[in-house]
Amino acid sequence: MKLYRLLTGPDDAAFCHRVSEALNRGWHLHGNPALTFNGERVIAAQAIVKEVDGEYAPEIRLGEL
Repeated sequence: MKLYRLLTGPDDAAFCHRVSEALNRGWHLHGNPALTFNGERVIAAQAIVKEVDGEYAPEIRLGEL
């Protein structure tokens, strides 16, 4: 099955570490990152995908894969 996540957060080192952690856990970037400004700071978003065995269920905890 193919899984999808959208990571979001302030565009800072912590966000980059979250993306790096996901990549090192087997996730792959999907498309380009997106940036927006919320009036105080820049917010980043990056889609990631991963293929795993099994069938999809809404109870799957994506952050644990």
